[in-house]
Amino acid sequence: MQDQRYDATGAPIPPLRAERQSAPGPHAAGHIHGVETTSGGLIRATLGSAVAAGAILVLFWLPAEYGVDPTGLGRVMGLTQMGEIKQGLYAEAAREDVVLAAQTAAARVSADPALVARLDAIEAQLAGIAVLLRASPSPTPAPAPSVAPEARAPAAAPTPAPAPAAPTWRDEVSYTLAPTEGIEIKLAMTKGAVAEFQWTAGGAVLNYDTHGDGGGQRISYEKGRGVPEQEGKLVAAFTGNHGWFWRNRTNAPVTFTLRTRGDYSKMIAP
Repeated sequence: MQDQRYDATGAPIPPLRAERQSAPGPHAAGHIHGVETTSGGLIRATLGSAVAAGAILVLFWLPAEYGVDPTGLGRVMGLTQMGEIKQGLYAEAAREDVVLAAQTAAARVSADPALVARLDAIEAQLAGIAVLLRASPSPTPAPAPSVAPEARAPAAAPTPAPAPAAPTWRDEVSYTLAPTEGIEIKLAMTKGAVAEFQWTAGGAVLNYDTHGDGGGQRISYEKGRGVPEQEGKLVAAFTGNHGWFWRNRTNAPVTFTLRTRGDYSKMIAP
């Protein structure tokens, strides 16, 4: 029996037919649906979002960040306390920043020898200007108009005034200070004691600091810059040593003299 094989190449090919496919319906898979909106709906959504944001701001954010609690609900939930702690920490940090900046600036000035020298030079120039102003001659007053002899009234004989008694000082010392040099002189005094003093820079000027110390106590009575002379009374605030410190900030040597008298046991000088 002879084998019969199927030959596909000789089989007839059926004709192709175009089939009509229906368009996908509105609910077919993969179709993008649009959302119909109106102006009224957009306004309501916007207002709702604003109201929700305002409620979150007032009820939660303000109490938690700034300690501001208009409704009182934040304090119940503990948010107001948290905000007050934050504000206290912020204020403390700001104060520390200010103090640190001031300390840094002071350290920068003290650590810069050129800046310190410049400040000393400016101070010395100002002191020199003050000396020149005090040494400038005062204007001579205009002579009074002459009066005819016959128009003059007879003048009474002048009565000589008694000469004032010269003050008697207990101690008097003089020192010459080179530029930038300083000196300290004190009086040993008991509490409430009074000492009179007079010092002069001999036509120049000095910086001074009147102070006292003793028994673990310190006090500063008065300070001055570019002063040519001074006189007055020194009242001891407590038992100890009370007196002055002078420094010459001019560009030339200064010879000054100190005179004292009053209730003190001794003068402490170099």
